[in-house]
Amino acid sequence: MTVMKKSKTGIPGFDKLVQGGFPTGANILLCGTPGSAKSIFSLQYAYNGAMMYGEKSMYVSFEQSKDSIERQAVQFGWNLAAAEKKGLLHVKNVPVKKIDHTTFPKIIEYVKQHKIKRLVIDSLSTLSINAPMYAAINELFLKDLIMPDNIYAPSLSGDYMLKRFIYMLIGELQDLNVTCLLISEIEQGSEAYSRDTVSEFLCDGIVQMTFESMGGKYSRSLLVRKMRHVKNDEDIHPVEIGKKGLVVHGLSDSGGELHAERTGKTKKSREA
Repeated sequence: MTVMKKSKTGIPGFDKLVQGGFPTGANILLCGTPGSAKSIFSLQYAYNGAMMYGEKSMYVSFEQSKDSIERQAVQFGWNLAAAEKKGLLHVKNVPVKKIDHTTFPKIIEYVKQHKIKRLVIDSLSTLSINAPMYAAINELFLKDLIMPDNIYAPSLSGDYMLKRFIYMLIGELQDLNVTCLLISEIEQGSEAYSRDTVSEFLCDGIVQMTFESMGGKYSRSLLVRKMRHVKNDEDIHPVEIGKKGLVVHGLSDSGGELHAERTGKTKKSREA
């Protein structure tokens, strides 16, 4: 029997929710509302991969400058410069105005060249909205959009381009055998887990993070929506931003049951 390799996050309280870590080579959609700590989770995953497990990790941001990412890391005592000096961590920023149809292929090539094992894309929402806009004409398959009996409105053709780009992107990542976190921004109250509405079906796992202003210590929570190849925990867990990064609490921890009661998501209520 083959033992499945795991990519441990090193985030206190999280790995036990997915039987020891993400399946190696999996694509994980990390979705959530603004302020839910998605970027902190992802940076912690990449940094721990480099410094705790010796795996080459890459963090690509389209929304934060490298200086901003480093300042965020300092508050948790994470020395990104030291990890980069060892060649174990690669932090890259690509401004939105520089995103074009070559951006993702360049990321793929960099991952291959540097033998990256962990990859974070922050965020899939930004990349997917901008990259298809700059697609080369020979990549658009206009014959599929404009046919004698079938002419799409601009909004529909844009939706087609976006979904096709997502299929291509996730397919390319699957071929790399790299454990990848794809950050997805969602609006409060949205029933979808991404703006493209297809990545949640293509990815191997979904981790949903939420932020609710309750005026208490546990205003953030986390739920593993799905995780292929492992039996994942199905409870909603309080998340705390501590001095050394995120901590995922169990429902038996102090404050955990209170959080569950406030959100109406107790285990007992779900079983009813």
